[in-house]
Amino acid sequence: MLSLQAIHHVAIICRDYTRSKHFYTQILGLTVVAETYREARDSYKLDLAVNGLYQIELFSFPNPPARPSRPEATGLRHLAFSVLDIDQTHAYLEQKNVACEAIRVDELTQKKFFFIADPDDLPIEFYEI
Repeated sequence: MLSLQAIHHVAIICRDYTRSKHFYTQILGLTVVAETYREARDSYKLDLAVNGLYQIELFSFPNPPARPSRPEATGLRHLAFSVLDIDQTHAYLEQKNVACEAIRVDELTQKKFFFIADPDDLPIEFYEI
């Protein structure tokens, strides 16, 4: 039996590194753990932390192909962040000019949630705990 402990990280490939770095650090508030430029690949790797815990690797590559998201495609569906106050989160993101879907209620848990999209149209969910 495997002894999995936790999810170590999620890797995201972006089309416009500067725009995505700004979105994840300045809009979502993730902190930079390390930033590496790999000249041989003309690629950046940005390690980001959520609430002090390293969890996201943001990669840039020249001309990455688009990944279908809608209609929903096979594979990773979305990235979800837990938040304490969904209404406050929604208002903050709208104030930052991020298009937010309406707040909904999970029919199974009765918890509130909503979605946005990152600069490359990756669906991101905010889920009230």
